[in-house]
Amino acid sequence: MTPEELSAAISACLTAAVDAGDFTIDLPSEVRVERPKNREHGDWATNIALQLGKKAGMNPRDFAQILSERLAGIDGVKSVEIAGPGFLNITLDAGAAGELARTIVEAGPAYGTNEALAGQKINLEFVSANPTGPIHIGGTRWAAVGDALARVLQSQGATVVREYYFNDHGAQIERFARSLHASAAGRPAPDDGYGGQYIVDIAQRVVAAEPDILTLSEQDAIECFRAVGVDFMFTDIKASLHDFGVDFDVYFHEHSLFENNFVGGLLEQLKESGNLFLEDGAWWLRSTDFGDDRDRVVIKSDGAPAYIAGDIGYFVNKRRRGFDLNIIMLGADHHGYVARLKAAAAALGDDPDSVEVLIGQMVNLMKNGAPVRMSKRAGTVVTLEDLVDAVGVDAARYTLARFSADSNIDIDLDLLTRRTNENPVFYVQYAHARTHAVGRNAVSAGVDTGSFDAASLSHPTEGELLAALGQFPGVVAQAATFREPHRVARHLEVIAGTYHRWYDACRVAPLGDAPVEDVHRSRLWLNNATQQVLANGLDLLGVSAPERM
Repeated sequence: MTPEELSAAISACLTAAVDAGDFTIDLPSEVRVERPKNREHGDWATNIALQLGKKAGMNPRDFAQILSERLAGIDGVKSVEIAGPGFLNITLDAGAAGELARTIVEAGPAYGTNEALAGQKINLEFVSANPTGPIHIGGTRWAAVGDALARVLQSQGATVVREYYFNDHGAQIERFARSLHASAAGRPAPDDGYGGQYIVDIAQRVVAAEPDILTLSEQDAIECFRAVGVDFMFTDIKASLHDFGVDFDVYFHEHSLFENNFVGGLLEQLKESGNLFLEDGAWWLRSTDFGDDRDRVVIKSDGAPAYIAGDIGYFVNKRRRGFDLNIIMLGADHHGYVARLKAAAAALGDDPDSVEVLIGQMVNLMKNGAPVRMSKRAGTVVTLEDLVDAVGVDAARYTLARFSADSNIDIDLDLLTRRTNENPVFYVQYAHARTHAVGRNAVSAGVDTGSFDAASLSHPTEGELLAALGQFPGVVAQAATFREPHRVARHLEVIAGTYHRWYDACRVAPLGDAPVEDVHRSRLWLNNATQQVLANGLDLLGVSAPERM
């Protein structure tokens, strides 16, 4: 019996109790069950009696008593105890608990998925690094977290479009072009320009592609460096992301928002609605009317659009493409964007909840106890390539995704190269590889999955492992709801630890010439179920599940 099946059974008992007149109350759409911290308290627990007792005009313990009597009659429930003010502690019989192993194996890659978000079309915008240099470590974090979040949302039935906002409209592109021109001409970078070996490399590539570029007028040469250099830089960015296992469905060009007066037309619409007002020669959005802490300049006093003008156009563009929800992942310096984007949506007469902004914090790399601060390629920042060169794609992706995005993290490069249990990604991947080794050894010993006796999985470590496996779908669902894929990584570590303890306590292959029994076959099912859940979870994080290590 899975936690979801137990939850449904409790809901059915509640409905039956209402129909029988035991109490009158509006029932919740679902009942939450959790694993008790103390195994002596049962397999699963729920506080539903505490939630509903007083609403039903009853003492929660009395409510729990009525519900417990009905639960005790459900097939697979061994006992139900009332604890404290009204908690229900539920113990399953061994057969019902063990049946989960077969459920998982038969579900295969589908275990942990559901259709809760079916029909919802989500635009997920992440990374979106400016095409003026390689992806730095902050952008690398968003690549790992964003792609994992997309996978998690898709596992819950959503249609997710991964989108990269190609920022090719602004002063930073001009500085990039002038930096390339200066490098090609043998001059130092402008004071506000970009440095690093990548500028030299791209400048040389542009000159090789356009041999006559330095004979052009300075203005024409800079324009050529801009067009060709940005294309080279963005090609490199795409290649780096692809090698990192991250590909995008849409690359949206910022400059397209300003074509055919698209943004201008939207701003005129806001003027007509009264949500833009003129003050000191500039046009301001009345964003404080919609929850922002201050009004925002949308058109500067010189007539040039402020950055938020493009944001408004981009939001409308996404909505017109049919997205129900637009999730935007931004760096730590973008906290103010949350309120202003929601305010802009509301000012346009749209639903502010159709836009979500996730803010990521800083990443610090450590080696030999000291910060890693400099990239040979970029000159001033640590890049995606630096991290991958140091620890590999799997370790980089897993580590960046296993922390809450709104927390600062220190990554110990020395730790991530160790093949020890201290290294989280090694710990989880090794557990998966061990399941394959156990399976190979079982086959050699004549153990197969020809029969299955769920009740034979009665060792305490088997109960712990089954419980951890049973929680996986709920963890994935929570990861989707809270936009927190790190929950998946942390639970994989729980499963790995529980599996290793089970491996030490229970044999799948019999010793020596001992005969193969049903318990060995049933344990092979449990081994294979663990293998499947670890593989499913690693796939959600975009990390490989090796069969040998």
